[in-house]
Order: sequence, then C-alpha cells, then structure tokens
Amino acid sequence: MPPTVLLTCERLTKSYTSRPLFNDLSFSLFEGDHVGLVGPNGSGKSTLMKIVAGVEEADSGNRAVRKGVRIGYVPQDPVFAHGKTIEEVLLEGLENDHILDDYGKQTRVAIALGKSGFMDRTQDTATLSGGWRKRLAIARELAREPDVMLLDEPTNHLDVDAILWLEGLLKSEPKAFVVVSHDRYFLENTARRMLELNRQYADGLLQVNGHYSDFLERRDELLRNEAAYQETLANLVRREVEWLRRGPKARTTKSKSRIQNAEGLIGELADSRSRSNTSTAKIDFTASERRTKRLWLVKGLRKSMGDKLLVADLDILLTPGSRLGILGPNGSGKTTLLRTITGELQPDAGTIEKAEKLRIVYFEQNRESLDPTLTLKRALAPEGDQVVYRDRTLHVASWAKRFLFQPDQLETSVSKLSGGEKARIVLARLMLQPADLLVLDEPTNDLDISTLEVLEDSLLDFPGALVLVTHDRYLIDRVSTQILALDGKGGAEYFADYTQWQENRPRAATPTRDARPSKPKAKKLTYAEQREWDAMESNVHAAEERLDAARVAVEDPAIATDATILQQRVTALDAAQDTVDRLYARWAELEGKRGGE
Repeated sequence: MPPTVLLTCERLTKSYTSRPLFNDLSFSLFEGDHVGLVGPNGSGKSTLMKIVAGVEEADSGNRAVRKGVRIGYVPQDPVFAHGKTIEEVLLEGLENDHILDDYGKQTRVAIALGKSGFMDRTQDTATLSGGWRKRLAIARELAREPDVMLLDEPTNHLDVDAILWLEGLLKSEPKAFVVVSHDRYFLENTARRMLELNRQYADGLLQVNGHYSDFLERRDELLRNEAAYQETLANLVRREVEWLRRGPKARTTKSKSRIQNAEGLIGELADSRSRSNTSTAKIDFTASERRTKRLWLVKGLRKSMGDKLLVADLDILLTPGSRLGILGPNGSGKTTLLRTITGELQPDAGTIEKAEKLRIVYFEQNRESLDPTLTLKRALAPEGDQVVYRDRTLHVASWAKRFLFQPDQLETSVSKLSGGEKARIVLARLMLQPADLLVLDEPTNDLDISTLEVLEDSLLDFPGALVLVTHDRYLIDRVSTQILALDGKGGAEYFADYTQWQENRPRAATPTRDARPSKPKAKKLTYAEQREWDAMESNVHAAEERLDAARVAVEDPAIATDATILQQRVTALDAAQDTVDRLYARWAELEGKRGGE
C-alpha cells in the first residue's frame, strides 16, 4: 500500500526582481516522510520552505494540502512577543486549537517542554540565548502536534549537545518533517529522503530515497552520467557543425530536418553546459613564513565572567600544524576563551607566553566587524578598487568573483546580503592577512555544503596553528588534531578526537519537574499517587532508554530488505514513543496535584 500523500507542490516558480530562484518545481511529502533539503546559498531553500508552510506565495504553481493536515514551521530566526514567558509562548501557539480544553493544552505544553529540556516555564523569553530561542520555537510547534514539521536551519545557534538532542527527537518522530541543514552528520542521522535544490539539474530538483550518504553516491553517479552525456552531445554537435560548414552543395532538399536537428543539439549542449557550470568559493588562508615551534602557551589559565567560573587551571600549547577544536554547551565560555587567546580579554590568573610578533587572525561569531552601511565593494576593498593577496594585486571584481559574488552586486549594501554572503565577506578579509594563528568562532554558520568543503580543505592545508569553535561535527572531526571540551563549571578535558569525546560526554539529565504545569483543580496525592510520583523520574529514564533501543533496532541495516521485521520494529518504536509521551503527561498531572498541597 503506497504511503499517504500529505502535501503536493506542482510547478512552483519563484523569482526576486529579474533573478529566478527556482522554476517549475514539483514534489510531494508523504506520511512519515523524513526529508533533508539542501542546496547552494541563494538557491531558494528558505523561500521554498515558506511557500510549503503557506507563509509566502509562489509566483505560479499549485500547493495542495490534504484536508485536516496540520503544518508546523520553525524559521531560521524565530521571533517571540515581548514580555512573554516560555509557557505563554506555547499556549499562544495553541490558541486556534478549539478541540483541546485548558487542561489538554497545559498537558500538551508540559510534554513539549519536557521533550525540549526547559527547566523553568516561567522564564521570560527575552532572557533566552539564541540556542534556547531555537529550542523554544521547536517546542512551540511540537505542542501543536503537526502532521508535517518544517525546520529551516534548526541547528544554527545550537551547541553540540543540543544538536544531539534534536537528532534524537527527529529520529524518533513518527510524523513527517522537512529539515533544511548544512550539517552533514545531522542530515545523515535524521533524513531518510534527500532533496537538493540546484539549477544544475534539468528540473531544478534532485530527489533521492535514502540517507545523506546515499544521496551523495546518487548525485555523483548522476553528474558523471551528465558529463558523459555532455561529451557525447559535444561530439554530435561537432559532426553536425562540420556538415553545416560544407555549404549548400553538400546538402539536399531533404536536409532541412537535419539542420533543425543540428540547431536543437547545439541548444541542448549549451543548456547542459550552463547547468553544469557551477562555482565554489576559493578559500585559501595566507600563512606567514614563521619557523617558531611554540606559538602560544598558557599555564594555569583561570577565567570567569561575573560570578560564573568558566575555566580553571587550564594549560594550552599551540604549535604550527596543531588544530584545536573546542566543544562545550552554550554559555560554557568558548568565545571567552577565544577572546583570551587573541588578547582581547585578559586572564584572571595564569601565565601566557606567545611568539614574538605573533600574527593572529580572528573570525568572530557575530561578524561585528562588518559595517552594514558599506557596499560589498568597500567591504571587500576598503582602500580602493584593488586588494593585495599573496603579493599579487587583484581588482576587487576579480576578488569578489572568487567568493561567488557577481559584478552587479558590488554596489549592494552589506545589510541586504544573506548570512552566507556576509560570512564569505569575512573569510575574504581574513585571507588578506598573513597569519601564524587562526582563531575561528563558528565560521560555518550560513555556509552551504560546497563552501564548507572548500573551507575544510583550506584549514587542513594551513601550516600555522588553528583554534576552532563550531557546532559542525563533521568539520571539527575532520580538521581537529585535538579536542578541548569545556563543561561551563570551570572544568576542561582534552580528547584525541570527536568520537572519543562523544563516547565519554556526560548525558543530559531528564528535564526537571519545573517544566510541568499545575493542574487547574489541585488535589492532594493519594498514597498510591505519591509512590507513582516518587518513581516517575526513574520510569521516564527507563522509558527513554527503551525508546533509544527501539530507534537503534529500526536503523539496523541488516533488516533493511525485510519488510516484515522492519514493520514490527517501527510499530515497537511508535509504542515506545507513546509510552514516553504518556509518562510525561502523567507526570504533569501528578505535579499539578502536588501544586495544591
């Protein structure tokens, strides 16, 4: 029995000014679909998500949603009303649900907050960090229990622990979702179908059933076939062009169709070459010629921010070729440590030694050095129409093209550029500075996958030292020679690589009962209910462990071709998820009763 179609898009077209984003796109979303959506910067992924969500209209084409299907949408940068608490935001998201009563809504909110890890439902949303704001946006949609969840770059601003939480949430999700992401590990672990929005395909969209790795294999095969077809087509065109050049004497009155066929082949070849003519940013950091073996050293580093101790008694040695990846939850002091390394902040204690005339290049997370009032041209070349890169003088138009900017964009204001375009400007500026030490704070935000791959290769080739903070696990795993993990409480520990850290990282505790609401009519717990409440936290832990085991069983590649066993395990996974949800709801109910004591 084929899966149920929840939503269909047919021949969607969308343009901004004279530039088309996509044209005649067609695809469907099915019940239980777990879809990853990728594509280069500027291909229209966010716009497509808004159209699918019903937030924006296409220029032409149809979007059809099956009757009764609910769609949830988490934008890149969620916005919440000023002065609202976490609980109020979720309850407002349920205002249009006229089936639920007040307690039903409270229960939905409790389950969503429990899944999302919020400890205090009364907290003002204005006090939340970027990562917790993203969690809140996800929780708001979870409370609505949509049939299709659309998430646009949900891992932006999340630390690695939060990304792992979101992975677990989506992997256990029985309903459909579409996620836009540049995080390759995240896509591999969550998506079971991949869509790539890219003009290099004849219909603008590549659809592959399978994980991200399956998608890469299929895309590679498709592009190889396209290249082979293009070569065959080029040979046919050369032969037809030679025939056309022989002149009228070599032709007959029956050759009119052949002339038309030759013209068609020429046009088809031009179209194929146009689609395959893709560009990637050229990123190559400039290293100094320093031969010093010890670049930067700190012993006994201690640093606090206000009353919060971030690191204590920490030693770090940076030498040419060393690439230190730094991990830790949001607020653990990663950026503060980077600013201490660059000299922007001073340590509270500890001794720092650095090589004479050490040259440090710093990529800041918030890109605060970018003046939004400048034009692209002036941001890339502050002094005139030229830049000097590795002792070569280049015109700013050529330099801009290296980072995928077109000449007609040079007079565009920085404020009107996308996040990925701003990130490329910062990288372009850093490349002009010779460096002994690169310090990069979340350089991957908003970069598409092809640009990330170029950045990785450049960092691997850089002969100096590197300190890298990123939530992109693939990047930190591939590039780093050592991992430093901060716990945000003053502790820090070194690991050989990302895998060792993941195997030894502390697991997040079950959310505290502060997230559960009070039931409107409070009653005292009976003896049996008190015993049930006392055991609830351990029961939730056990249920979540069974859920994890069921998830692993479903993903076992050994059963991929056995439909009967696969269906049995999917059913077991759904039952395990139902048990976890039921326990959270019961926990909320018991907590509500306790609130009246």
